[in-house]
Amino acid sequence: MSTGEPRAEVLRALHRDRPADRPLVLPGPWDAASARTFEEAGFPALATPSAGIAASLGYEDGATPAEEMFAAVARIVRAVSVPVTADLEGGYGLSAAELVERVRETGAVGVNLEDGEGAGGLKDPGAHAEWLAEVRAAAGPGLFVNARVDTYLREGVADPAGDAIARARLYAEAGADCVYPIMAPAADLPGLRAALGDLPVNALSLPDGPSFAELGRLGATRVTFGPGLLFRSLRGLADLAAAVRAQ
Repeated sequence: MSTGEPRAEVLRALHRDRPADRPLVLPGPWDAASARTFEEAGFPALATPSAGIAASLGYEDGATPAEEMFAAVARIVRAVSVPVTADLEGGYGLSAAELVERVRETGAVGVNLEDGEGAGGLKDPGAHAEWLAEVRAAAGPGLFVNARVDTYLREGVADPAGDAIARARLYAEAGADCVYPIMAPAADLPGLRAALGDLPVNALSLPDGPSFAELGRLGATRVTFGPGLLFRSLRGLADLAAAVRAQ
């Protein structure tokens, strides 16, 4: 991925040496127009949300065909000049080499890959770590790997924080650049941060949750939104539609 290495290093550098109250904030575009809007607002990089792209294409979350997801990511990448990292769910059953090749074709320089499986399960952490190591080997430094940890999403996990830490360490050893314990409560972030040392931690921003600065002080290196910004935009669009209809 030689052509992607400069942008991947830009993305990697954005995660380094950040002030505690200034995490990297990555808005999630769902199409080319939203991507351009976020870039014009001054954001240095973007992180596509799989659920947001799914909604924009008329699919339920997790039901977007791989071909359509890769095509949507490619359109977003073409529309902007900043680095783009793409949420590619669990990798669509592709081998590591196939996944890296498809990412290369889109122009994205980062991926978000989750360890959830099926309706409510979790992948074996050792096997998932081995696959992530294969992704890293196939991609080299030209891909920023954000390993999503789904322990907080799954029922029946007795110690989601402890399990998240154990998984995160395995994924970091496999070559992940960042880990994403999605839906981790704010109160758990300091413990996760302390246990994971210098490993960058991704936190999810929620409308009623802590501010970006507070998430950073609690331990987040970067902040993403999932499909949240799309849903907020749709509420505004609904108001506009109602106003137009009223006329």
